[in-house]
Amino acid sequence: MSGADEPGTGRDGDAIVTTAWQLAEAEGLAAVTTRRLAERADVDLGALYQRFADRDAVVAAVAVRGFADLAAALTGARMSVDRPAGVWPAVMAAYLDFAYANPEVYDAMFAHTPELTLGAEQVPETVAATFGELRTALTPLAAGRDADILAELGWSLLHGMVMLTRGGRLRPETQDHREHLLSTDLFNPRPSSR
Repeated sequence: MSGADEPGTGRDGDAIVTTAWQLAEAEGLAAVTTRRLAERADVDLGALYQRFADRDAVVAAVAVRGFADLAAALTGARMSVDRPAGVWPAVMAAYLDFAYANPEVYDAMFAHTPELTLGAEQVPETVAATFGELRTALTPLAAGRDADILAELGWSLLHGMVMLTRGGRLRPETQDHREHLLSTDLFNPRPSSR
Protein backbone atom coordinates (compact mmCIF):
# COMPACT_ATOMS: atom_id res chain seq x y z
CA MET A 1 0.00 0.00 0.00
CA SER A 2 1.47 3.30 -0.92
CA GLY A 3 0.99 6.46 1.01
CA ALA A 4 -0.68 9.38 -0.65
CA ASP A 5 -0.39 12.35 1.66
CA GLU A 6 -3.08 14.82 2.61
CA PRO A 7 -3.42 17.42 -0.15
CA GLY A 8 -3.29 21.12 0.58
CA THR A 9 -1.23 20.88 3.75
CA GLY A 10 0.64 23.88 5.03
CA ARG A 11 -0.62 26.60 7.33
CA ASP A 12 -3.38 27.87 5.03
CA GLY A 13 -4.20 24.35 3.79
CA ASP A 14 -4.55 23.10 7.35
CA ALA A 15 -6.79 26.04 8.22
CA ILE A 16 -8.98 25.34 5.19
CA VAL A 17 -9.33 21.64 6.07
CA THR A 18 -10.06 22.45 9.72
CA THR A 19 -12.63 25.03 8.69
CA ALA A 20 -14.25 22.60 6.23
CA TRP A 21 -14.47 19.94 8.99
CA GLN A 22 -16.09 22.39 11.41
CA LEU A 23 -18.48 23.76 8.79
CA ALA A 24 -19.50 20.25 7.70
CA GLU A 25 -20.24 19.16 11.26
CA ALA A 26 -22.13 22.37 12.05
CA GLU A 27 -24.18 22.71 8.86
CA GLY A 28 -23.65 19.57 6.74
CA LEU A 29 -21.32 18.78 3.85
CA ALA A 30 -23.51 20.73 1.43
CA ALA A 31 -22.55 23.91 3.30
CA VAL A 32 -18.89 23.35 2.44
CA THR A 33 -18.34 25.61 -0.56
CA THR A 34 -15.07 27.15 -1.68
CA ARG A 35 -16.37 30.69 -1.19
CA ARG A 36 -17.56 30.01 2.38
CA LEU A 37 -14.33 28.21 3.18
CA ALA A 38 -12.20 31.10 1.95
CA GLU A 39 -14.23 33.56 4.04
CA ARG A 40 -14.27 31.42 7.18
CA ALA A 41 -10.61 30.36 6.96
CA ASP A 42 -9.65 33.97 6.20
CA VAL A 43 -7.79 33.09 3.01
CA ASP A 44 -8.09 34.55 -0.46
CA LEU A 45 -10.21 32.46 -2.83
CA GLY A 46 -7.24 32.34 -5.21
CA ALA A 47 -5.04 30.99 -2.41
CA LEU A 48 -7.62 28.29 -1.72
CA TYR A 49 -7.54 27.24 -5.38
CA GLN A 50 -3.74 27.14 -5.30
CA ARG A 51 -3.97 24.44 -2.63
CA PHE A 52 -7.13 22.64 -3.72
CA ALA A 53 -8.37 22.13 -7.28
CA ASP A 54 -12.02 22.35 -6.25
CA ARG A 55 -14.53 21.64 -3.49
CA ASP A 56 -14.18 17.88 -4.00
CA ALA A 57 -10.47 18.15 -3.27
CA VAL A 58 -11.25 19.91 0.01
CA VAL A 59 -13.77 17.19 0.94
CA ALA A 60 -11.14 14.56 0.09
CA ALA A 61 -8.63 16.33 2.36
CA VAL A 62 -11.21 16.36 5.17
CA ALA A 63 -11.77 12.63 4.61
CA VAL A 64 -8.03 11.88 4.68
CA ARG A 65 -7.71 13.83 7.92
CA GLY A 66 -10.77 11.99 9.23
CA PHE A 67 -9.03 8.68 8.57
CA ALA A 68 -5.91 10.00 10.32
CA ASP A 69 -7.93 11.00 13.38
CA LEU A 70 -9.82 7.71 13.35
CA ALA A 71 -6.57 5.71 13.10
CA ALA A 72 -5.12 7.74 15.99
CA ALA A 73 -8.22 7.08 18.09
CA LEU A 74 -7.99 3.36 17.36
CA THR A 75 -4.29 3.33 18.22
CA GLY A 76 -4.97 5.17 21.46
CA ALA A 77 -7.71 2.71 22.37
CA ARG A 78 -5.48 -0.27 21.61
CA MET A 79 -2.58 1.15 23.60
CA SER A 80 -4.80 1.90 26.60
CA VAL A 81 -5.64 -1.77 27.15
CA ASP A 82 -3.27 -4.05 29.01
CA ARG A 83 -4.91 -7.40 28.30
CA PRO A 84 -5.33 -8.92 24.83
CA ALA A 85 -9.00 -9.78 25.35
CA GLY A 86 -9.80 -6.09 25.87
CA VAL A 87 -8.19 -4.81 22.66
CA TRP A 88 -11.03 -5.48 20.19
CA PRO A 89 -13.76 -4.10 22.49
CA ALA A 90 -11.69 -0.94 23.12
CA VAL A 91 -10.90 -0.42 19.43
CA MET A 92 -14.51 -1.12 18.45
CA ALA A 93 -15.80 1.42 20.99
CA ALA A 94 -13.32 4.04 19.75
CA TYR A 95 -14.45 3.46 16.16
CA LEU A 96 -18.12 3.86 17.05
CA ASP A 97 -17.42 6.92 19.22
CA PHE A 98 -15.59 8.62 16.33
CA ALA A 99 -18.28 7.75 13.78
CA TYR A 100 -21.16 8.98 15.95
CA ALA A 101 -19.33 12.14 17.07
CA ASN A 102 -18.36 13.16 13.50
CA PRO A 103 -21.21 12.05 11.21
CA GLU A 104 -20.56 14.51 8.38
CA VAL A 105 -16.83 13.81 8.31
CA TYR A 106 -17.61 10.09 8.48
CA ASP A 107 -19.85 10.53 5.43
CA ALA A 108 -17.04 12.40 3.67
CA MET A 109 -14.74 9.47 4.44
CA PHE A 110 -17.06 6.77 3.12
CA ALA A 111 -19.76 8.23 0.87
CA HIS A 112 -18.08 11.14 -0.91
CA THR A 113 -14.58 9.84 -1.60
CA PRO A 114 -14.76 6.49 -3.42
CA GLU A 115 -11.07 6.75 -4.32
CA LEU A 116 -10.15 6.35 -0.63
CA THR A 117 -10.38 2.58 -0.58
CA LEU A 118 -8.21 -0.38 0.27
CA GLY A 119 -8.78 -1.64 -3.25
CA ALA A 120 -7.24 1.43 -4.90
CA GLU A 121 -3.76 1.47 -6.41
CA GLN A 122 -2.76 4.45 -4.28
CA VAL A 123 -4.16 3.89 -0.80
CA PRO A 124 -3.64 6.90 1.47
CA GLU A 125 -1.58 6.07 4.54
CA THR A 126 -4.43 7.11 6.81
CA VAL A 127 -6.83 4.58 5.27
CA ALA A 128 -4.20 1.86 5.50
CA ALA A 129 -3.49 2.83 9.12
CA THR A 130 -7.18 2.58 10.03
CA PHE A 131 -7.39 -0.88 8.48
CA GLY A 132 -4.12 -1.84 10.16
CA GLU A 133 -5.48 -0.95 13.59
CA LEU A 134 -8.63 -3.00 13.01
CA ARG A 135 -6.48 -5.89 11.81
CA THR A 136 -4.19 -5.64 14.82
CA ALA A 137 -7.17 -5.65 17.16
CA LEU A 138 -8.74 -8.71 15.54
CA THR A 139 -5.60 -10.76 14.84
CA PRO A 140 -5.59 -12.37 18.33
CA LEU A 141 -9.13 -13.58 17.60
CA ALA A 142 -8.26 -15.03 14.19
CA ALA A 143 -7.53 -18.56 15.48
CA GLY A 144 -6.20 -19.76 12.15
CA ARG A 145 -8.57 -17.65 10.05
CA ASP A 146 -7.31 -15.01 7.61
CA ALA A 147 -6.70 -11.88 9.71
CA ASP A 148 -7.18 -9.55 6.73
CA ILE A 149 -10.58 -11.02 5.93
CA LEU A 150 -11.52 -10.90 9.60
CA ALA A 151 -10.56 -7.20 9.69
CA GLU A 152 -12.58 -6.54 6.53
CA LEU A 153 -15.59 -8.22 8.13
CA GLY A 154 -15.08 -6.31 11.37
CA TRP A 155 -14.88 -3.01 9.49
CA SER A 156 -17.96 -3.94 7.45
CA LEU A 157 -19.95 -4.76 10.58
CA LEU A 158 -18.90 -1.56 12.32
CA HIS A 159 -19.69 0.56 9.28
CA GLY A 160 -23.03 -1.16 8.77
CA MET A 161 -23.97 -0.68 12.40
CA VAL A 162 -23.05 3.02 12.23
CA MET A 163 -25.04 3.67 9.06
CA LEU A 164 -28.09 1.65 10.09
CA THR A 165 -28.13 3.20 13.56
CA ARG A 166 -27.77 6.72 12.19
CA GLY A 167 -30.54 6.00 9.69
CA GLY A 168 -32.89 4.87 12.45
CA ARG A 169 -33.10 1.36 10.94
CA LEU A 170 -32.15 -0.53 14.11
CA ARG A 171 -34.00 -0.74 17.40
CA PRO A 172 -32.46 1.89 19.71
CA GLU A 173 -33.20 -0.15 22.84
CA THR A 174 -30.94 -2.98 21.63
CA GLN A 175 -27.89 -0.84 20.74
CA ASP A 176 -25.94 -1.80 23.87
CA HIS A 177 -26.69 -5.48 23.31
CA ARG A 178 -25.56 -5.28 19.65
CA GLU A 179 -22.33 -3.59 20.67
CA HIS A 180 -21.72 -6.15 23.43
CA LEU A 181 -22.31 -9.06 21.04
CA LEU A 182 -19.98 -7.58 18.43
CA SER A 183 -17.27 -6.80 20.95
CA THR A 184 -17.25 -10.03 22.94
CA ASP A 185 -18.90 -12.92 21.11
CA LEU A 186 -19.07 -12.53 17.36
CA PHE A 187 -15.38 -12.93 16.49
CA ASN A 188 -14.44 -15.39 19.21
CA PRO A 189 -13.82 -18.77 17.65
CA ARG A 190 -16.13 -21.49 18.89
CA PRO A 191 -15.25 -25.17 19.03
CA SER A 192 -16.67 -27.17 16.16
CA SER A 193 -19.86 -29.05 17.04
CA ARG A 194 -18.95 -32.01 14.81
